[in-house]
Amino acid sequence: MTGQPVTARGRDAAKARVRGVVKARGRDAVKARVRGVVKRVLAGLAVLWAAASASYVALLLAPGDTIDILVGDGPDTPEIRARIVAEWGLDRPEVVQYVSYLWRLLHGDLGRSYQLQLGVGEILSTQLGPTLQLTLAAAGVGVSLAGVIAVVTAGRGRWLRGAASAAELVSVSVPPFLIGLVLLAVFSFTLGWFPVSGASGPQALVLPALALGLPIAGVLGQVLRGGLERALEQPFAVTARARGLSEPRLVARHALRHALIPAVTLAGWFTGTLLGGAVITEVLFGRPGLGQVAMQAVTGRDMPVVMAVVLLSAIVYVTISTLLDLAYRAIDPRIGGRP
Repeated sequence: MTGQPVTARGRDAAKARVRGVVKARGRDAVKARVRGVVKRVLAGLAVLWAAASASYVALLLAPGDTIDILVGDGPDTPEIRARIVAEWGLDRPEVVQYVSYLWRLLHGDLGRSYQLQLGVGEILSTQLGPTLQLTLAAAGVGVSLAGVIAVVTAGRGRWLRGAASAAELVSVSVPPFLIGLVLLAVFSFTLGWFPVSGASGPQALVLPALALGLPIAGVLGQVLRGGLERALEQPFAVTARARGLSEPRLVARHALRHALIPAVTLAGWFTGTLLGGAVITEVLFGRPGLGQVAMQAVTGRDMPVVMAVVLLSAIVYVTISTLLDLAYRAIDPRIGGRP
């Protein structure tokens, strides 16, 4: 009679120990994920600090007097020179100048263009909208085309996959400005379907978005198709087919999620392609935006604007890369979740 209560108590104690172990592992996994996110954010902040410091060092190492460099090709008067000395603290030690520069950046002060006699933040804010519009449209074109091509061609016949691979190879190999020239020649000069330049209306956005988005579609399409084909050969796919799940539902509900993991790792390349391609694309299609501002600042030696564009590009790159890295962890919770 005494054996049963002891056995029951033993089972209860064993269950309690198991629950304790599960809870402890869960807490450790959450802590590991939080540490991973914190490390990723700190790494992003370090990249921003390095970009700001590099642009400032480039200003100091540029040949010539710092005041002359900041004036550039703009008006040169004693009043402007005195203003530059006061705003940049050039009459103080270099370490103090550097700390003051970082302090201004932390407060959103990007300096002043002494050529245009405008605040750099004001200049960039007026041109940020068109560039954001172009990059979002190009990203939409690239991701949509890549997804459709990958789903349609994954696991299909050799001729279909070969045709898709050839088209992807061409889109990746040809630079965006050449794609843009071909699109202009065919759809603007010959057919007259779209305007040659400008940003008036949605029609003016179609060709620039295609020129910038097609190379992205080429790379993402290859990666997504390879990921889908590998996923469709996994045991979970065989089990799902055995349970009667149709191929389209298998792709949409299971395989596509696995295929997204290697695609998300292209976040850095994806962001860099959009940022770098936007400059050339905006100039080619005569669109307003940060690309035009950057080109004019470089040719006009407007150093405050150049430094601000470099820093803004780093901010965009770090922000998007961090968000996609967090998405990567959400797609595959095993990443960064192990203590």
